[in-house]
Amino acid sequence: MSVSVKDVAATAGVSVGTVSNVLNQPDRVAPATAERVLRVIRELGFVRNDAARQLRAGRSRSIGLVVPDVGNPFFAEVARGAEDRAAEAGLTVLLGNSDENPTRQAAHLELFREQRVNGLLVTPVSDDLTALRALKEAGVPVVFVDREDPDQEFASVAVDDVEGGRLAVAHLLDRGRRRIAFLAGPTSIPQVAHRLQGARAAVDAVGGATLEVIERGGLTVLNGRAAGEDIVARVPADRPDAVFAANDLLAVGLLQAFALGGGIRVPEDIALVGYDDIDFAAATVVPLTSVSQPARMLGWTAVDLLLKETSEEPGDHDRFVRFQPQLVVRESSG
Repeated sequence: MSVSVKDVAATAGVSVGTVSNVLNQPDRVAPATAERVLRVIRELGFVRNDAARQLRAGRSRSIGLVVPDVGNPFFAEVARGAEDRAAEAGLTVLLGNSDENPTRQAAHLELFREQRVNGLLVTPVSDDLTALRALKEAGVPVVFVDREDPDQEFASVAVDDVEGGRLAVAHLLDRGRRRIAFLAGPTSIPQVAHRLQGARAAVDAVGGATLEVIERGGLTVLNGRAAGEDIVARVPADRPDAVFAANDLLAVGLLQAFALGGGIRVPEDIALVGYDDIDFAAATVVPLTSVSQPARMLGWTAVDLLLKETSEEPGDHDRFVRFQPQLVVRESSG
């Protein structure tokens, strides 16, 4: 049988209002009285009904975070950064995985709205922002993570992916490679499209260089391996001499295909650059050159922006934060 506030009040010999003050505004209660109430709470095993408190306050102590792929180590680090900053503010993070599916994203948005989250962090999976606008109009602050809002309607924290793509391919070109392939997930994903834009800019600046776009259904190791098997099956003259992968998971899949298929050496035959610089990029069979994003800082900054958006006196603050990527050179690019 659950213990109620009334049970605590009766046992401690105080009013229900006093118990409420001990839980929510302890500075209003005499220290001796507060200690007596807390002792009774421990003895009876009372657990506050946070759902009822949320209904009264109109807000919970939680933040919703929706990412495209919770299995991707990059987004795991984003979530870790968000949790770190939220904990400093006495908040928790509820994590949702959209799996790059608009329907699943919409389901998470509705669930978090029902939970009366204190705000929402999201990496949108499409350009249809109708549901996010509805949340904002309902008073739920929204911050984009790892994606900019071109119309600056929503606060955002992101990385300059155009520059990241340019850095990756310029590095390969500097190594003397000229037949560059860009291994993409769906180019409908804005981050992928921006990395491709940067790659094209780098290729266009060097005479005789070419860029082949290999588009796959997702940013996963399996898709990278399938693309690698296709490259292995080509005659050597038709193969690229360098590949820039849209993320490290694709690059790992390529390495697996090249190693299992035999005959293609990295970087001697094909140089390789990934993106994200996830933890095990340095531990692959051939350590992977990668464009580094500050994943944990993205999550931390997103929560910080959200807190400023929800402040009663937000004042002037930068609502649009853009980090610059860095190239981490390892053996895979020569």
